[in-house]
Amino acid sequence: TDSNWAVEYDVEPIRIRDPVAEALAVLEPGDPFIVTYEDVVKAAGHSCPTASGAYRIAKKGLDALYPDELPVRSEVEVLAPGPRDDATYGVMGRLISYVTGATQEGGFAGLGGGYGDRRNLLTFDAFESDSAAPTFRFRRTDTDEAVEVTYHVSEVPDGGPALGNLQQIIEGTAHEDDRKMFAEAWHGRVQAILSDDSLFTVTSVEHET
Repeated sequence: TDSNWAVEYDVEPIRIRDPVAEALAVLEPGDPFIVTYEDVVKAAGHSCPTASGAYRIAKKGLDALYPDELPVRSEVEVLAPGPRDDATYGVMGRLISYVTGATQEGGFAGLGGGYGDRRNLLTFDAFESDSAAPTFRFRRTDTDEAVEVTYHVSEVPDGGPALGNLQQIIEGTAHEDDRKMFAEAWHGRVQAILSDDSLFTVTSVEHET
């Protein structure tokens, strides 16, 4: 397919069912939406360690909760230990919400009778985390199984000196070679996050209701 993307990322897409889409014949019954990292980039407006980390957190959490079946929107609860106005948790929470459908009280209330209701499935300041690294908890509302995914962002490679050219790029004063070096370093760093499983830890947890 034709694409105007300047960079191609190598990462498996997320497949997730949506009961409302199935009911309204947007999807065939049992068929999932396919959410790519590029979709998350569109939602964020940029590709960076936060966006790529959020994508991997969502995929890791969903894969752990649904090892043998497709995850289902409106049956996945997402909890964050930090506040919504936190620079990291706010952005990551919004992107994980985009993937999972989980929203706060202002979200989609479902079809008649609340079918596919996604409200109150995203909660900030929801639990205490022992880690300073970004951590999200995912819970299946049908089985109450829960996992926590921690993103070891401090271990992400720093990208090297080429990233120091950002200010000149913003101002439009960077040379073309500097732009290319910056792009390679920036997107190489993102691809490392999309590829390196050691940057993420998944643990099963007893969910406190």
